[in-house]
Amino acid sequence: MKAMLAGFLGVAVIGVVAYFGLHEIGFSSQEVYSSDNVRVD
Repeated sequence: MKAMLAGFLGVAVIGVVAYFGLHEIGFSSQEVYSSDNVRVD
């Protein structure tokens, strides 16, 4: 049971870190897939 909870916690931590890390370096889908004609605020 401890191993399963540790796995769930690990997945959650990796997901949160990946979300904020990729957003910070400019790999959000909004920035990657929008062209120069689209105003991104």
